[in-house]
Amino acid sequence: MTGRLGGKVALVTGGTSGIGRAIVQRFRAEGAAVWFTGRRAEMGEGVARDTGATFVKADAGSEADAKAVVAQVVAAAGRLDVLVNNAGGGAPTGGIADTDLSEFDHMIAVHVRGVLAHIRAAWPTMRDQGAGSIVNIASIAGHRTGMTNNPYYSIAKAAVLHLTRNAAMEFGRTGVRVNSISPGQMATEIFFKEGGREAPLGKARSAEAIDRLAAAFAQEQAIPRGGRAEDIANAALFLASDESTFMTGEDMLVEGGAIWGQRPEQYAAFMERMFEGMRRR
Repeated sequence: MTGRLGGKVALVTGGTSGIGRAIVQRFRAEGAAVWFTGRRAEMGEGVARDTGATFVKADAGSEADAKAVVAQVVAAAGRLDVLVNNAGGGAPTGGIADTDLSEFDHMIAVHVRGVLAHIRAAWPTMRDQGAGSIVNIASIAGHRTGMTNNPYYSIAKAAVLHLTRNAAMEFGRTGVRVNSISPGQMATEIFFKEGGREAPLGKARSAEAIDRLAAAFAQEQAIPRGGRAEDIANAALFLASDESTFMTGEDMLVEGGAIWGQRPEQYAAFMERMFEGMRRR
């Protein structure tokens, strides 16, 4: 199969919806043999039918599942060239002082421990091959505060960024690269989840709802459109391909410029509101 990933074998965690599904689709279109995981069997089987990828029901936060899935891929394909640690979930609204610590444990288990478990499981095969690309999905919330509704998510994603750097420096001498992608406000199904579990809005995954999210996010960044899952899939494709073989330990910001502040007209509007308030006093 030809393409930018022709002949490569990839494993994507959390591939049943949103960013993960878009990555599975793009990798398949570019010639990769793709395995992907998720907890929702019905959705996973649907993605598998649509893309020709192989679905494995698994919990991304489980070390045992990570080992089993990697072993299954290697047994079937004989190698593993790309690992994308994408699985994740939303968090309930709250702060450090008023959110139950069980939610912190949940965030760390899925977003950090799960990433580490999959890296550890994939590492021996990639080391023996002398090549491999690991791509961790982080977040702009790992760079800045106030970018999400719960600090535990931000803390977990910050840990993913530093885990990426540490793994990159340890594995680089063997030809294994480790990079991350930090999405911004992406219009995906994750906003219909709460604490990694289905929220009341979970059944309202419609194109109309996603479009409303995208329109809202477009007001918060330099590029005036909402981010889409496909934007992250494009970045993941580059990092998975041989086009990025001199990159490791890097984080790709894919967020429309949101991390750098506000647009000039937003600041001007703020100043106008402030002076208007002063004039009324």
